[in-house]
Amino acid sequence: MYGYTQAKSLIYTKHGEPKDVLSLHTHSLSPPHSTLLTLRTLAAPLNPADINQIQGTYPSLLPFTSLLGTASPSAVPGNEACFEVLAAGSGATSVRKGDWMIAKHTGLGTWRTHLQVDERDVLRVEKEGLTPAQAGTVGVNPVTAWRMLRDFVSLDAEAGDWLVQNGANSGVGRAAIQLGKRWGYKNIAVVRDRPGEEGEKLRRELEELGATKVVSETEVLSRDFADKVKEWTRGGREFVRLALNCVGGKPATAMAKVLSPGAHLVTYGAMSKQPMQIPAGLLIFKNLVFDGFWVSKWSDAHPQEKERVVREVLDLIRHGEFRDTPTVEVPWEWATGAEVLVEAVQGTLEGYRKGKGVFVFGET
Repeated sequence: MYGYTQAKSLIYTKHGEPKDVLSLHTHSLSPPHSTLLTLRTLAAPLNPADINQIQGTYPSLLPFTSLLGTASPSAVPGNEACFEVLAAGSGATSVRKGDWMIAKHTGLGTWRTHLQVDERDVLRVEKEGLTPAQAGTVGVNPVTAWRMLRDFVSLDAEAGDWLVQNGANSGVGRAAIQLGKRWGYKNIAVVRDRPGEEGEKLRRELEELGATKVVSETEVLSRDFADKVKEWTRGGREFVRLALNCVGGKPATAMAKVLSPGAHLVTYGAMSKQPMQIPAGLLIFKNLVFDGFWVSKWSDAHPQEKERVVREVLDLIRHGEFRDTPTVEVPWEWATGAEVLVEAVQGTLEGYRKGKGVFVFGET
């Protein structure tokens, strides 16, 4: 049809495991009018929150609608992406064809080849010096790390302040290591146990990013971990004032035990799906503060501040001062079958991965 754009979207009409509920739907987009933009997706990451929304276990779920003309109301998963402007309505004034855009808010539904949005719902980014995957993964992990390092404790680099974090190999963890080093904070990076050379390779990698110490969960749970931390912090004369927790369970409790009095432990995930037990002594005698952080809620409440952080991180990337999280590219061409895409999504739930999955769109 003249002026219409053909699109394919991963959709689901009920909650469940990705392999059971995802399918590929083909539909058409009419020419944009007013302030609407027609966008082509260039790259879209597969984040844990995306999977949880499909499963129906996430606090904010995507609405099922009939906007795509599906037989049953459906939703398109995905919260992050980098898009290219294909066409703009006559009322759109801030963009032009070929510009790169990223989502301003969560819930846009990014696992599709094309979509149509109002220009106020996306943010233009300068594409020079960036790859689509870099632009498309900046809005969640780096922003989460940035805010947690800044919003809960005023760490003092000159005084030798430390932070400790689990899940240090994650996107947020790697961002926190790099930003912490940039701002002068010492840090202890906790990672899951890995056998032999694989563990040593990861240790060296995180140290190169800026981790002061890299330890396994087994080391954190050992009896002498507190003694090691005391030694690293010059007999306790330097303070461990912040902990970042995305694991929960016993490793998080062990991490809390090495915090200095008055420190904050910020939880932003619970990958172990185990509750964290807090000994009363940590509250009574150390006066520790336990906080939570949800970047989606923060971003929606602080859109201008999010935009500022995004632009600063992208500038760091352009200048080679911030390294991407390792990714595993999943090519998405027009002819790519649903089974290939669904298998990639389901695979994010299984075992150790070499990097974050990212749909990279070719000839669509």
